Amino acid sequence: MQTYLTTEQLATRIQYDPRTIRNRLKDTVLLEGVHYFRPFGGRKILYIWEHIERDMLRRAEERDISIPMASGALCHG
Repeated sequence: MQTYLTTEQLATRIQYDPRTIRNRLKDTVLLEGVHYFRPFGGRKILYIWEHIERDMLRRAEERDISIPMASGALCHG
């Protein structure tokens, strides 16, 4: 089951202003058909929370520059 959010609901979850989502994130990092869709071909946009969360976490992991140590610990750079 997927969770559909309006722009305002998404803004509350990720602590962004709704205008930032509309003007800076939509169609750059949040892509139609991946992160959001327009039900019935209308103007309203619904965001798919699970897809956004997955990609936010993926990008955070890509930025992690940890170096594995011989002891099994990680050295974070």
